[in-house]
Amino acid sequence: MFLIENIRNWYGRFERPISSLSLIFGFVFDALTLKRVDTPWENIWILGHILIVGFFIMIIHIQESEPGDEKNPQKRHFWYVNILQFFFGGLLSTYLVFYFRSADISATWPFIGLLLFAFIANESMKRHYTRFIFQVSLFFLSIYSFAIFLVPVLLHKIGDVVFILSGLVSLVFIAIFVKLVFKFSHEKFTESKTSVLFLIIGIFTVINILYFTNLIPPIPLSLKDAGVFHSIQKNNEGNYDITYENQNFRDYFRLYPTYHEVPGSPVYVWSAIFSPTGLNTNIIHEWQKYDEIKKKWTTDATIILPVIGGRDGGFRTYSKRSILSSGKWRVNVKSETGQNIGHVRFEVMIGDNLPVLKMDSR
Repeated sequence: MFLIENIRNWYGRFERPISSLSLIFGFVFDALTLKRVDTPWENIWILGHILIVGFFIMIIHIQESEPGDEKNPQKRHFWYVNILQFFFGGLLSTYLVFYFRSADISATWPFIGLLLFAFIANESMKRHYTRFIFQVSLFFLSIYSFAIFLVPVLLHKIGDVVFILSGLVSLVFIAIFVKLVFKFSHEKFTESKTSVLFLIIGIFTVINILYFTNLIPPIPLSLKDAGVFHSIQKNNEGNYDITYENQNFRDYFRLYPTYHEVPGSPVYVWSAIFSPTGLNTNIIHEWQKYDEIKKKWTTDATIILPVIGGRDGGFRTYSKRSILSSGKWRVNVKSETGQNIGHVRFEVMIGDNLPVLKMDSR
């Protein structure tokens, strides 16, 4: 008991730095270990976190506590709040990893920013863990973020209807949870009902606005590989032999790497799209040229390509165009609903001499 008491007091003294380090470690751990959104173990891992978070929100508010208990390691309330914070951090770091992998940050930064804010708030606003409204808001965001990619994985479909269904599932779960808390807390938080309802509707509305303005990553789809090549041919092993320009160190830091086009030769844009097992869909390669006079992008071609789900490295596909004019080009890789999965950018320079090429197999 003496050892346990010393450990408890030591943790109470250094709780803040320990909490911060565990949050960082947890994020790195998730980034290295979480691989696919459709594996049963990883979804059970997330579901387990959600159940634990829900349980401790109920325990914290059903049991009576005195002011200052959340800062006193001698009290159970202190440990309840710390366990809740830890598992909230695990949930939000998991979502950051999954959504960041699926995101074109230039287009979907508002939603990634929302998750990042929740991730930071989980650590920096610990005193608010005694406030039911703050907890329920984070809890609903966690449930909704989970449903957005779990429902498509289960139904093997994506699209507007599936996204709306994800929202309805989330609303049902949070409604049941809030009703249970109110029931077992003997109407202790009756005055909070209006505020809780307002925040849940607000979060639901914001996420739907972000989705229908294409500002949410197209999870569970993600771009595993992409590039612009001089030739692509399928070999006998089922892989693709590609040829590309030999670039120097500085070329890797250019927003628009140079592509030396040879007249009469096509330009290939390659993409490997991860899709969960059983989720077969289409993607779009939107070829655009930057108009230097009008200062805007104009669409040159839109090519629809099939994607078959299940391959770890992503389903490999490509589109090609001939006779591209010199200047800045980009190929937007999009889902069928118009969400940006990624971009391939390059600047075309036309010449008679073939540049130095390298060959690889993918």
